[in-house]
Amino acid sequence: MYNLKCDFKVVGDVQTNCYFVYNPDTSECIIIDPGAEPQVLQEHLEAKGLKPVAILLTHGHFDHIGAVTMLRNKYGIKVYAAKAERETLESPDINLSGQIGTSIIIEADEWLEDGQEIELIGEKIRCLLTPGHTEGGMCFYFTGSGMLFSGDTLFEQSVGRTDFPGGSMSQIVRSIRTKLFVLPDHIKVYPGHGMMTSIGREKMLNPYAAL
Repeated sequence: MYNLKCDFKVVGDVQTNCYFVYNPDTSECIIIDPGAEPQVLQEHLEAKGLKPVAILLTHGHFDHIGAVTMLRNKYGIKVYAAKAERETLESPDINLSGQIGTSIIIEADEWLEDGQEIELIGEKIRCLLTPGHTEGGMCFYFTGSGMLFSGDTLFEQSVGRTDFPGGSMSQIVRSIRTKLFVLPDHIKVYPGHGMMTSIGREKMLNPYAAL
């Protein structure tokens, strides 16, 4: 097991979890889903002495991408997202930012494929395409540290909404069963909203697991 640590801030009107995964030896940090309040996130990074090296996006909805541009420009770092999510990230109608009176368009620096492994801050990260909440939703599995960042695919005893553009209940259930529930039970799950959980706990208690 590796020694990566995870911290988070809850930001925005939709109460989105923005995660900071960092190496305590180097202070290098990955930001996952900076959804809003960029100044708050920057102050948190500075207070912790963290050095951002990348932004990972689980999906393209406005409440997960609202602070991307400011942080990307501030720290000069790359943004990673699923190739299948490109249309969502680049369309205010699909990413729902247009519905709240803004127009957010994000172009990733690195477009990721299902099953691709990348290496950041000294650890391999497996990219798992999990459509259902959006067409290109992606979960990030930190294989050495036993952490899964599930975005709005898997929640504690629930799943993400499927009534937005590109959503599908059958797809999200299939994604969870075939991509997430095959992982070891001890893997910690860090969702886009709400409380942390584990793969084993969700396999036992999540009502959608039985659909």
